[in-house]
Order: sequence, then structure tokens, then C-alpha cells
Amino acid sequence: MPAHAPDPHAPGVPDHDTLDPLERERAHLAASRTALRAMRHDVESLDIRNVTANWVNAEVLQRQIDARIEALADLTDTPLFFGRLDYTDFPSPPGSSAAPEDGVPEAARYYIGRRHVHDADGDPMVVDWRAPVSQPFYRASKKDPQGVGLRRRFGYTGGELTAYEDERLSDPDEAEKASALLKREIERPRVGPMRDIVATIQPEQDEIVRTGVDGTVCVQGAPGTGKTAVGLHRVAYLLYAHRERLARTGTLVIGPNRSFLRYIEQVLPTLGELAVRQATVEDLVTEATGVEVRGTDDPEAARIKGDARMAEVLRRAVRSGVTMPAEPCVVVRGSRRWRVPAYELEEIVRELLERGIRYGAAREALPQRVAHAVLTRMERSGEAPDDRVQDAVARNAAVKALVKAVWPEVDPVRLVLRLLSDDGFLAECSEGILTEEERKAILWTKPPRGVRSAKWSAADAVLIDEAADMVRRTPSLGHVVLDEAQDLSPMQYRAVGRRCTTGSATVLGDLAQGTTPWATASWAEALSHLGKPDAAVEELTRGFRVPREVIAYASRLLPHIAPGLSEATSIRDAAGSLRVRAVAVEELDGAVVDACREALEREGSIGLIAADARVPALAAALDSAGIPHLAPGTETDADARLTLVPATLAKGLEYDHVVLDEPAAVVDGEPDERTGLRRLYVSLTRAVSGLTVVHAAPLPEPLRDGGDGSNV
Repeated sequence: MPAHAPDPHAPGVPDHDTLDPLERERAHLAASRTALRAMRHDVESLDIRNVTANWVNAEVLQRQIDARIEALADLTDTPLFFGRLDYTDFPSPPGSSAAPEDGVPEAARYYIGRRHVHDADGDPMVVDWRAPVSQPFYRASKKDPQGVGLRRRFGYTGGELTAYEDERLSDPDEAEKASALLKREIERPRVGPMRDIVATIQPEQDEIVRTGVDGTVCVQGAPGTGKTAVGLHRVAYLLYAHRERLARTGTLVIGPNRSFLRYIEQVLPTLGELAVRQATVEDLVTEATGVEVRGTDDPEAARIKGDARMAEVLRRAVRSGVTMPAEPCVVVRGSRRWRVPAYELEEIVRELLERGIRYGAAREALPQRVAHAVLTRMERSGEAPDDRVQDAVARNAAVKALVKAVWPEVDPVRLVLRLLSDDGFLAECSEGILTEEERKAILWTKPPRGVRSAKWSAADAVLIDEAADMVRRTPSLGHVVLDEAQDLSPMQYRAVGRRCTTGSATVLGDLAQGTTPWATASWAEALSHLGKPDAAVEELTRGFRVPREVIAYASRLLPHIAPGLSEATSIRDAAGSLRVRAVAVEELDGAVVDACREALEREGSIGLIAADARVPALAAALDSAGIPHLAPGTETDADARLTLVPATLAKGLEYDHVVLDEPAAVVDGEPDERTGLRRLYVSLTRAVSGLTVVHAAPLPEPLRDGGDGSNV
């Protein structure tokens, strides 16, 4: 059933017929909030003392209740609903006696919000945005109204409903027009972490969000197209549509760094989803392997360690200890001796190797296979052994000794330590795979004494994770979201893919923003390493966050950094959103501080982005000027709205206004020009409302506008 207006006879509710439309909507909002509080109170009042068999059940049930209470929190500064659909072609339920409002039967009216809210009778007052009946709010149009007569959008100020706007989709005489409230919501100043976009999801975004749970989708998204938000909202949708399945198998969001994860961490809780884990690839592999990352690789070593060829090197290393039996295995049982010759044992070992099963599983299978060979001989002699006899033979000392000698245990951490320390072992395992120069690049010049003293790098941890999976299967989750995927190495893709072998994935990224030496060349290649070669690839090129003037300026770099990509466009035309200022070298720091002061005169968050090497000098300049500033991922407030962002951490972040310091320094801070220009492209596209570029050195050549590029 659809949403209901508040009971006109309820205490505190004004006479329905005396209210204008805006007041009626406010009354429905107030009644919905009251209903939500009642829902929460009902859960808080549950008494589970007599419904649990033991303390374990009580603990589990109490955690579920606590999570439900938290999910039912009423966020007063967050609109409970943001839209309304009035259907013209929707059957009323039998016996419906609800009074029409504005000529529309209540049975055909639905309020669309962030979560479901029902009244005391269980009838919905707000419908979850993920419900099928809500889909036309995002996809209906004049050409395809999908049974909707009227779509109403609501405007809010600080959680208070202040405006509404109607689209009469079934009225042929009403011209199609852009939504002013939608535009205002997109442009609303953002202070603090990333927020949800449920009120502004576009049709092409909604199509990706509602992709089925069994399908993996890859989103190539230009800056400002909302690809990160799409990925997070897809998780929320899948948890709504397949909650039992994903509650059992688990969901995971993977981001490029912790600053990025702090920036996005409130999106899913705002949508009522509290059980989704967020982590970096490094978090995953260090947790799984138990190693601590304390070292770093030079770019060439990191590139080689991240190459997919290392998987075969590790496979050889893992199996290097397997040897062929040279002696028969003799099992003594009672007065009988059973002999399995060496050639038969070799056949068993070779068959296990050829089957390609995991090393640990094969090691566990070997004693059972030897025991089976013994039982075959027992049966030929007239005995009738059963499964208990086979298990006993498999545990026999002679069989155990054979397994220990032929198929020794492998410790993945010690294996990788040996591989990176022992020149001869590495040469043996990488013969025909790595060149001599590549082997030298990844070998430790001063091998550590042991596992604990080793200064493992992030790439080393991924190698250990790969080796560990070759020994024991990595548990798979139901769904994984991988953001900023273009920066992953093939071995990192494999690490992520291991965690969704039986589940699906949402892969998000932009090839033009690849800033690692091993950055993804194509999504087909990346998806192959991920183990999802048949995944659909969707491209988002229509931007909603970055102003047209800014994205056009940044797109001058595309022919140099990603010539095969379509140029991004923007629906937002904000004149004067881009300023480029050339100053003398000695005036640079002061000019940047002045630009920050100007930006702080406007509403919203401010990001000062600079090459990493320039950050200390700019921090000192801001301190001298008395301007408070924060680190990336820290929540801003009214007293501190400026964040000083190293260019290497800017990816995925957004600010209302961005001041970009010295573009040439951003480019020079990378090992090669293409990577530097890609880093600059990222930095130029973080602004939602305005971008000011301040430079003393000449701008990189693609950005020069005829003369010195001092003004645009």
C-alpha cells in the first residue's frame, strides 16, 4: 500500500482541508517522523528475557536489536523523504476508503525517502527509495511516464521542508524543464564527509545501481559523474533486495586509502546500512597474512612485484618442495605388511600436481590416496576394510613420514621471504618468466634475518596473500565494491578477486586518473585479472558535480593521458567558476593564502591541493596567516572548512571550492610526465563550485591558453 497522510483527527495535526499544499507536506513529514520514533520505541521496548535458550542466543539477538535501533535513528538534519509520486495508472487496493487529495486517490500516492516508515497499522508513510515502486522517481520522463502523473521534489533547509516542485509527466501541454530543486541539491555546499545522492540519482546512474546481485559491473566514470556514489548506492540497493543472502556472505567496500574511506564512511549508515565493512587492499592482505607493512619499494620493484607473472613465480615456489618418492611405503598392520611401490606413489603425486588443486588440499589428499592404495591390496587378499581402516592407514607413521618428505608444509610468509632473499631460489622459480634485471630489482640487497625483522612492503604483502591462497582458499564474500580501481596492479586485482570468487563486484574507476606506474591500461585487462572477464562495462561521461568550465579546462589533458576516452561533459554551467592566476615566485605562498581567504568568504568546504613537497611550506603560510586547516578525511565544521590536501591523496575527494597550488610542481612530483599530468587531472577535477589555480612556474603545455595561461 502507498503512503498515507496524517490522521486529520489526531491530536496536534491541523485540519487537513485548511492547509495549503506546502503545509500538508510538512504535516506529513511531522507525522512520518512521529511514526519513525514509534517504530524505534517498539524495538527498544522488546523484552527478550523469555525468548532465548541461552546466553549466546541472547547476545546475538541483542546485537541484532541494537543494530535495528541504530538504523531507525531519526537524523533531524537529513530529509526523511525527498520526493513524491502520484500514479495515474495504478490499481487501488480493494475496499480503500481513503479520501482523495488534490484529486489523487491516496492509494496512488507514494512518498519516496531514505528508508521505509510505517504507521501504527503497518501502512507505509514513506517508501524506501530502493523499492520497485520508487524506481520511476528516477527514470520516468515525459516520453516514458511509467504510469506516473505527477513527480514532486521537495526542497529542504537544515532538515526543514521549505519548497516543492512538480513535474506533470502525463500532461502533454506542460513543457519538459530542468528541475531547479534538483540543481540546487546537486550544488548544495558540502561541509564534512561525502553524503548520499538518493535525491539526485540520474536515470543512467539508477540503471547501474539496480543491476542484479549476480552480475559484476565495471563503471568507467569521468570526474564528477558520481561513480563512487553509484557504487555505494548499489551496495545499499543489493542489501535491500537480497538482504538475507548478503547478510550471510558479507559485503565489502575497498578504497584507495584511509583518508578516502573516512570521506565516504557515513554514506551507507545514512541509508540505514551499518554492516558493510570498508578497507583498503593493504588492510585486507595484512590482516589475512599477519605481516606488518613497514617498508617501501622503488617504482620499478613495485611494478614487477605487482605484475601478473609473479603468480606463476609463486606457484613454482609453493610447489618447489614437492619431490618424487624414491622408496616404497610399507604400512604395518598387525602381522601383515602392505607395500606400495615407489612408481605407484609417484603416479599419485604427479596426478595431484596435475589436477592443480590448492597445495594444502592436495597435501591432505595425499595420505588418503596412499591409504586407498593399501586398502586395494587388502581387498585383493580377501579382507574387507571399511572407511575407519582407511583413516587409520592414512594416520599411520609410515604414511605420515612419506607425506612429510614428499609434500612438505608451506609457510607463505617464509616462502616469500626466501624468494626475495635467495638469488638462486628466485632464479629457479622465475626461469623464463623474469629477466635477470627484473630479478635484481626485486631481490633484497640486505636480506633480513627472519620474518619479524623483515621490512615488508605493500607489494610484498600481496605476494604473501597470493601464496597463502595457493595453500588455502581465501573465503569469498557476496559482493565487493572496488573504488579507484584504475590504480591497482594485476596482483592487487587478483587479491580482490579472491574475495569475490563466488560473489559479484562493482568496479569503479577512471583510466585517465591512473597515477601508479602499473596503472590499468584497459578495463578488459583489469577484469581478467579480477577473475570477472565477462563483466559489463558502463561509461558515465555526463558530470553533475564539476562545473562545465572546470571540466573543459581539465579535459585539455585527456589527449595526453588517455587518448581513447570520451571527453567528459557537465550539466552545470557556472560562469566564473574557473580562475587562473600567474604570480611571481616570491609571491606564490602569499597569493595562495589570499586565494584561500577569498574561497572562505563563500559557503561550503575548501580544498587547498598542492604537490606533496609543497605541503609543509603552505601549512606554515596558513599558520602564519591565522587560517586553521585540516588533514584529508577529517570532518570539517564551521570553524575549520579548509583542508590542506597533498596531491597524492586528492583522488576521490570533493570540495565546494578548490585552490590548486603550482600545477607544474604537481607534475614534477611524479616519476614521469604522463603520470604527473594524470595527477594534475585528478587535482583539477575536485571542485564542485569553483577552482582557482595559482602558479609561478609556467603551466604544463596542454593548459597554456595562447600566451602564458595566466587568465582563463
